[in-house]
Amino acid sequence: MESENLSKAFLRLVGIMDELREKCPWDRKQTIQTLRSLSIEELYELGDAIITEDWPGIKEELGDLFLHLLFYARIAREQNQFDLEEVLEGISEKLISRHPHIYGDIQVNSEEEVKQNWEKLKLREGKKSVLSGVPVSLPALVKAMRLQEKSKQVGFEWNHLSEVWEKVEEEKRELMEAVESGDRAHIEEEFGDLMFSMINYARFLQIDAETALERTNRKFIDRFNKMESAIALSGKQITDLSLTELDAIWNTVKKQKNTD
Repeated sequence: MESENLSKAFLRLVGIMDELREKCPWDRKQTIQTLRSLSIEELYELGDAIITEDWPGIKEELGDLFLHLLFYARIAREQNQFDLEEVLEGISEKLISRHPHIYGDIQVNSEEEVKQNWEKLKLREGKKSVLSGVPVSLPALVKAMRLQEKSKQVGFEWNHLSEVWEKVEEEKRELMEAVESGDRAHIEEEFGDLMFSMINYARFLQIDAETALERTNRKFIDRFNKMESAIALSGKQITDLSLTELDAIWNTVKKQKNTD
């Protein structure tokens, strides 16, 4: 019964999408290009809900993304490229072929072996590079994590956490040398190298660098807003205070409860 209800719910959404495409002026006008930025926005909204563990928000944003996926499939069908059934069958077949330890006779003993097999299978399928699956348009921080994770699957990886930190220290020294040189292009290059090595260190600590930075962003916003409120209650303007005064208020805010 649960499967039957799920099928009905999915087909209902497909039917609504078809009806909107045929009858709504806005939906009729959309193309894959006009939908692209909207889909990216929806994905970021889902990311916001996930980081705060807002389950009602996650449910809503998943629905929005489902609608976008159906929209792309509908447009593709109109242009005789593919249809929704091909999309669903395609991902099902790929999942089966990429999981021979479930649907075949391959034996694996860990999550890492699963990932390594995944990359090997993709190369056999015609991928020219282990890194070719990383989207060019990914945000740089997320892209760095994906590049490191993928290169790891073919053995291009440090063995110990201490080695990764030594690389961080090396890149830090090189950045300081670049700063002393005053060469802005070289400074930028070395700063990028240091960030890349720090992201790698986070990965070895089993920390998601993107999530860690976003939590720090949110913590900064929360504390800065509280600092602004404290200043407003004193009857002053934030621009009237010196850095020393602002820092003192900031430190007071940091000590308050319910501050991340």
